[in-house]
Amino acid sequence: MTLVLNRIDDRLIHGQVVVGWGQPLDVRFIVLVDDAVAESEWEQELYRMGVPPEMEIRFHSAADAATRLDEYRMEGQPGILLTGDIATMRALVERGGVRDVNIGGIHHRAGRVQHLRYVFLSEAEQEALRELATHGALVTAQDVPAARAIPLNELLGAREDA
Repeated sequence: MTLVLNRIDDRLIHGQVVVGWGQPLDVRFIVLVDDAVAESEWEQELYRMGVPPEMEIRFHSAADAATRLDEYRMEGQPGILLTGDIATMRALVERGGVRDVNIGGIHHRAGRVQHLRYVFLSEAEQEALRELATHGALVTAQDVPAARAIPLNELLGAREDA
């Protein structure tokens, strides 16, 4: 097996990641890539409490994770790569060769427009997603495994009322 999901979700580890994706994909580890969390033992402990004991969590900065992606791709068990924002995933696409990107949750903030029930994007974020695609990444939005994966061009064309 390998990394079975490369996901952007601003909530990082929560039930939808652990149960919604983790159980159907039989995930055994999560690589949480976030510079601030990688530096904070307190935050790491909070995230550890959100996963079952049989699921390991590995915390890395974006720079560190990019150098270890080949190692994670060679794992004998399935894992999830998880970032909280587009910029961090972009670093992994550019430096680490991530090729499939799942947008799982980018929630409302000032300056963002709703594209799907679970995806709100600013103009700069829309452009950043387009740039991921120009670097060879297949970008789709999908909140749960049973839902249809929505291609980037459809996502950016979609707008829903808040």
